[in-house]
Amino acid sequence: MKYFFFFLILIHGLIHIAGFFKAFDLVQLNELKESISKLAGVLWVFAAFLFIISAVFYLIEEDYWWMLAAPAVILSQILIILAWNDAKFGTVINIILLIPLIIAAAERLPGSFKNSFKAEAEEGLKRSSRQSILTLEDIKHLPLPVRKYIIYSGAIGKEKIQNFRAVLSGEMKPSPQSSFLEFRAEQYDFFDKPARIFYVKSRIYGIPFDGFHLYKGPSATMRIKIASLFKAADAYGPEMNKGETVTLFNDICIFAPAALISKNIKWEDIDSLTVKAVFTNQGNKISAILYFNEKGELINFSSNDRYESADGKVYKNYKWTTPVKNYEVFNDRKIASYAEAVWHEPEGEFCYGKFKVEEINYNCRKFR
Repeated sequence: MKYFFFFLILIHGLIHIAGFFKAFDLVQLNELKESISKLAGVLWVFAAFLFIISAVFYLIEEDYWWMLAAPAVILSQILIILAWNDAKFGTVINIILLIPLIIAAAERLPGSFKNSFKAEAEEGLKRSSRQSILTLEDIKHLPLPVRKYIIYSGAIGKEKIQNFRAVLSGEMKPSPQSSFLEFRAEQYDFFDKPARIFYVKSRIYGIPFDGFHLYKGPSATMRIKIASLFKAADAYGPEMNKGETVTLFNDICIFAPAALISKNIKWEDIDSLTVKAVFTNQGNKISAILYFNEKGELINFSSNDRYESADGKVYKNYKWTTPVKNYEVFNDRKIASYAEAVWHEPEGEFCYGKFKVEEINYNCRKFR
């Protein structure tokens, strides 16, 4: 669907150049019977320019593509009306192009997920402040594998982490039978007042959809809309609250090892490479097992306190794991750049998500 609209916008734009050629007698166009003034010819080529540029921006997913496409459609339709007998079929194309334009406009509405994500993130960022330096003294109470992991990540001698912003890409699928869908996501996590704010965009059968996860205080919600207009899921309640507490703790373990010094975490040694953690936040209490290798890397995370739900109405409790690998340096901190999310269902393992870290920033002070 994305490429369909790209080519439709592009070809529609190129056709508009014919009006310019006709107005200035540059090419013999017998199909165009009506005369076109030179002023109208300039407007035809200007509309073509707007369409072509907006098509390119649409293809590369620049957010402001519609700001060029909308005036292009309006100008195009005016010109079509002025040359109705020759150009009336262009109206059909302009009507079709209203579909992606309406979707793009919906994303900019005050109550859109994108704007809600920004508003929640900016609220958290207002609390940003300088943090003290993390020292070996700060981690001495932790189990040995966790201490090694924090040191391996390069966190010692750097600021303690109050928040982070991450940009992720990858693939996900809603059920074991479905195909993977490509996605792009952005999130902010805060640790002074624990919160997780997550926004994701993807497409299914070419139709865009976006999702907004908000875990703030004791409560969590997960909402999904098709084309930014039609509600597909609205999950909330005790299971969601507990499950997102697991997700927040998972984020800390993978993206922000320095934050594992939190007093909200209680630790229990299992063996030299495995520890159990109990994380409590606002009345939500969860546990997880962390697995490390000899190098000090976290290699897997497992919890039985997360719930699978396709629609936010029916919840199923399965073991949830996130194997991680490919450690890379992001802003002088070494973290796993690749992770999978796996449900251990009775029928077998179901890997529903594959995540690649594109960008990560720590102790952010402004929304990006």
